[in-house]
Amino acid sequence: MKTTHVPVLLAEAVHYLNCQANGIYLDATVGSGGHALKILKDNPELKLLIALDWDEQAVKQARKILQPFSHKVVILRENFINIKTVLEKLGISEVNGIVLDLGVSSQQLEDPQRGFSFRLKGPLDMRMNRDLSTTAFEIVNDSSASQLTHLLRTYGEERWALPIARTIVAERRRGPLADTMQLSQLVTSAIPAAHCPRNIHPATKTFQALRIAVNKELENLKEVINSGIEALAPQGRFCIISFHSLEDRIVKHHFRAASRGYTHPEKAFLSHEVKEATVKIITKKPLYPQPEELRNNPRARSAKLRVVEKLSPPLTKVKREQWQR
Repeated sequence: MKTTHVPVLLAEAVHYLNCQANGIYLDATVGSGGHALKILKDNPELKLLIALDWDEQAVKQARKILQPFSHKVVILRENFINIKTVLEKLGISEVNGIVLDLGVSSQQLEDPQRGFSFRLKGPLDMRMNRDLSTTAFEIVNDSSASQLTHLLRTYGEERWALPIARTIVAERRRGPLADTMQLSQLVTSAIPAAHCPRNIHPATKTFQALRIAVNKELENLKEVINSGIEALAPQGRFCIISFHSLEDRIVKHHFRAASRGYTHPEKAFLSHEVKEATVKIITKKPLYPQPEELRNNPRARSAKLRVVEKLSPPLTKVKREQWQR
């Protein structure tokens, strides 16, 4: 029996999106349509919802779920980094809010052929969009030990990156690593039994790192934060749900930089990089799932929600003088 995907921080995300009558909103990771459906149900006077996902199966599922609202929904198979292009094609200059859910759906995890799960046997794929050329198979079988070590440390924050990488390279001498269970067992064997994590599967961080690398998730996240803020109308809100520290750190730093007028988070202390602030932070600290949600959906345990609101553009000197008269 297939598991239905349960959207995380559903009530909180839609509440903080603060939808307005006749507004245009963007669900940049529509998935199975959970957040989009609640937005539409809770806001009958909403003008338009644009729903994006680059997973073909997710788009098909969203079209079924959101069919009752088809008169005010546009669903596109598109990578969220292309927000600007999408809006230009639709003839829309700005939106009143954006929600971004960075999690992997239950359907993706539980389809063995997608290769996301370390518990189900399937090909080493892990592509969110099957049009991508590189899969986890190529990364696992073609990368050197040092490249694998760097990848696991950087994208998985894996303490045992070096022994895992060496174990993978040694096993490859017998033949290519072809399936998820083989990789999962290798990773588990490479971690000393006394140090195996108790709360998560030993292969969790390795699979996370590979998935991030295959889909360029962190690079795409940085890009969508910048383009998303730019696409917002004044008082429009940007809600992002992240699921691990790497994502949350990027969201936190980019939101903070935008709220302080820094053009680059990495150069936040260089005074010559300071411009006008573009957003204000709504959630001073991230919001977490409530105990009831965690009981009903354990996969929500690592979720965090951060929200910013677009500021009105500053008055020019001429306009300010006119206004003061």
